[in-house]
Amino acid sequence: MKKLGIALLATAGLLGLAACGNGSSDPSTSTSTPPRQTYAVITHASAGDAFWDRVKSGVERAGQDYGVTVTYVGDPDPARQAQLIDNAVAQRVDGIVVSMANPDGLEASLQRAAQAGVPFVTINSGIERWQEFGAITHIGQSETIAGRSVGQRLKAEGWTNVLCVIHEAGNVGHEERCAAVRETMGGTVSNVQVDANDDAQVKATLKARLQGDPTIDGILTLGAQYGVDAVGAVEESGAQAQVATFDLTEDVVEAVLAGQILFAVDQQPYAQGYLGITVLHLNDINGNDVGGGQPVYSGPSYVTAENAAGVLQWAKNGTR
Repeated sequence: MKKLGIALLATAGLLGLAACGNGSSDPSTSTSTPPRQTYAVITHASAGDAFWDRVKSGVERAGQDYGVTVTYVGDPDPARQAQLIDNAVAQRVDGIVVSMANPDGLEASLQRAAQAGVPFVTINSGIERWQEFGAITHIGQSETIAGRSVGQRLKAEGWTNVLCVIHEAGNVGHEERCAAVRETMGGTVSNVQVDANDDAQVKATLKARLQGDPTIDGILTLGAQYGVDAVGAVEESGAQAQVATFDLTEDVVEAVLAGQILFAVDQQPYAQGYLGITVLHLNDINGNDVGGGQPVYSGPSYVTAENAAGVLQWAKNGTR
């Protein structure tokens, strides 16, 4: 691994740094400089989602470190996401990183990528079907493992009547996560669908649920910013419910330190973006197939009052 790291640094030095940008080369050296690899990252992200901003940051840093060109686009509509995959294949990219919140909607496009000889890696969503689709590996967390782990923690905390807040309609991973929480927590776990693009609506929906049922003793959100919304809903409703969340932002870490959020479950999106590019680049320069036929887990990692202070500096940097 030490020798491989030196080789990667040497490669980066020869190729130059280029991530999410356009570089120019000296014509006098163009015949001796190998072409820079180009990788496309295509996710189901909505605009302004803090989680996916961290994935993008990881992608960009990997592009800089390896001296490759990377592009990042996101669209929550599976039909448009599939079109973006087709476009990347038509542009003859060297590899694709893709999230599969709706695997069926992407299947045909990923089959065309495989037929065209374009390797791809899945990240975040798609852990159940990446092998079927022919990806090199999947990088993320198992929704079932993470959900069961959270359910066990909530049971130990004494939660009995929980709202599980889903912010992406049609995301099978979200449904799986809430179901896994329900499996190990016992008690009542009710799914609540909210609009990911309207924090005011999220807060109003949760506030109304809390006011309508005083037995609700916990809110579990599946995205960091909605955890902050849940804290506001609890405060405004006067309820005694606790809040826990998946994913991190600086605000969430500070809320954990303040005792407003019990814990956050970090699947480390920066690492998902960085490792997605890493896997493709290693495949290009050294023929590596990372994962050995198994997924690469980036989580779950818990952030609690005990370790939040140490995580805060990276959250402020936008990498955790």
